[in-house]
Amino acid sequence: MSKMPETTFADLSLADKTPVSKSRIEARRFSDVSTCSFSSACFTGSSDEDEISPKDAKQSNSSGSSDFCVKNIGKASFGRREIEIAEQEMPGIMTLRKRAAEDKPLKNAKIVGCTHVNAQTAVLIETLIQLGASVRWAACNIFSTQNAVAAALAEVGVPIFAWGGETEEEFWWCLDKCIHKEGWQPNMILDDGGDATHLMLKKYPDYFKSIKGIVEESLTGVHRLYQMSKAGKLTVPAINVNDSVTKNKFDTYYTCRDSILDSLKRTTDIMFGGKQVVVCGYGDVGKGCAEALRGQGCVVYITEVDPICALQAAMNGYRVVRLGEVIRAVDVVITATGNKHVVTRDHMNRMKNGCIVCNMGHSCSEIDVSSLHTPELTWQRVRSQVDHIIWPDGKMIILLAEGRLVNLSCSTISSFVVSVASSTQALALIELYSAPGRYKSDVYLLPKKMDEYVASLHLSTFDAHLTELTDSQAKFLGLSKAGPFKANYYRY
Repeated sequence: MSKMPETTFADLSLADKTPVSKSRIEARRFSDVSTCSFSSACFTGSSDEDEISPKDAKQSNSSGSSDFCVKNIGKASFGRREIEIAEQEMPGIMTLRKRAAEDKPLKNAKIVGCTHVNAQTAVLIETLIQLGASVRWAACNIFSTQNAVAAALAEVGVPIFAWGGETEEEFWWCLDKCIHKEGWQPNMILDDGGDATHLMLKKYPDYFKSIKGIVEESLTGVHRLYQMSKAGKLTVPAINVNDSVTKNKFDTYYTCRDSILDSLKRTTDIMFGGKQVVVCGYGDVGKGCAEALRGQGCVVYITEVDPICALQAAMNGYRVVRLGEVIRAVDVVITATGNKHVVTRDHMNRMKNGCIVCNMGHSCSEIDVSSLHTPELTWQRVRSQVDHIIWPDGKMIILLAEGRLVNLSCSTISSFVVSVASSTQALALIELYSAPGRYKSDVYLLPKKMDEYVASLHLSTFDAHLTELTDSQAKFLGLSKAGPFKANYYRY
C-alpha cells in the first residue's frame, strides 16, 4: 500500500496563502464564507452577513410603527418563541414581574438601555415595561444581538436599535437613536459597559442633568463610573450591579462555566480532553472557565497579577504561570481580565499552529486584534465570528468573535442564571428611581437585603427550603430573623 503524502493543518485551512494588503483584509474576511462547505449548517449562523445595513432599510411593525431598527422585522414570530422559552427558565424575574406589576414602581421612568440583546434581556425589557417604564434600547456588543429577538421586541412596540454584525459606526448611531428622540427624554440608564453613560454625558449633557440614576452591570462600565466619581464628573447616583453578590457570584461565575464550553464547541468543534489551555485572569469569570475546562480533561494554566487570586488558583490545583512561559505549547488562550493588550502580537507570533484565541472579558481590548491587521497576515473567514489568521510561513491561529465577548457572540447563555442578574438589575432601577435623595452622586452596591431577596426568588426551582432562626438564635447573632444575614464586608 502506497503511503499517502503528509498534509498539514495549514494546507487544509488555506488554499491561497498569498499575503493581502491591509486594504483588502476586510473584504477577504467576509468573502471567504462561501469557500467553507460546512458554513451553512454552522450553529453560529455564518450566512447572516450581508451588504445592506438595516439603517438603509425601511421597515414597520404590524401597528405601523417604524421607531426601531432591526435586521428583519419578519422574523418576529420566531423571536417571540425564543423569548417564551427563556421565560420558562427565568423564575426570579417572572415572579418579580408578577408581584410588582400592579404597583407600577417604574411608572414614568424613561430608561435608556444598552445591554446585550438576546432572549433573556428581552424578558427583562418586557418586565420593566410592565412595571411602568418607557424604554429605548440598543446593544452593547456589535455581535451579540439575536436578530429574531430584536424583531420580536420591535413588533410589540419596543424602540430597539440593534442587530448582529453592526459596524462601530452603526453601534454609535444605534445608541444615539436610543438617547435622542423628539418628545422623549431619558431619566434612567441601564448600562453594560458604560457606553450609554459616556455618550449621553459627552453629546447630551443637558439630558444627563435629568438622570435620576445609573445601573451598571459590567466590570468595564464600573471602572468608568469610579473614574468619573473620583474626577468629580459623576453628578448622579449609580449602582454597581457587577459587584453585587447575586450578579458576581452567580451570573458571572456560573454563566461563564457553562458558556465557555458551548462557545468553543460551536465555533471550532474542539475535543477538550488533553488540550492545554491558559486562562488569563482568575476572577469569577476565570474561575468558571477554568473549572469547566478542567472538568472536560484539559490541562489548565492560569495567569494573574493579583497575588490573592493567584494563591486561590494555586490552591485549587492550577499552575500559575506567565503567559510567555507557556504560549508556544498551549492549544487555547482565553482572556478574562478586563484589561488591555493581555495577548499581544508578540504572543500570537509565538503561538503554535491551530491555537484558538478568544476573550471572555467584557472589554474588547484584551487581545490586541489591531496588530493583526498588517499586510503580511491573511484573514480567512470560515464561520460567523471565526477567523483564521495565517502567517507567511503557513502558521494559522483561530480568532473568535474578533476578540470580543465570545460567549454572547458565538453561543447561548443560561437563562436561569441570567434571571438572577436581571432581577438584580430591575431592583436596582426601582431602588434608584423610587428613592430620590436617598443616594448621593456616587457609586453604590445593591443593598444586602435586595441581594438576599433576589436569591430567594430562585430557590423554589430547586425545592429548596430555608431554615428559620429562632428568636434566641437571632438575638445571639445580633440579626433580624428576616435578614440581612451577613454583614456588608462578608465575602461569599
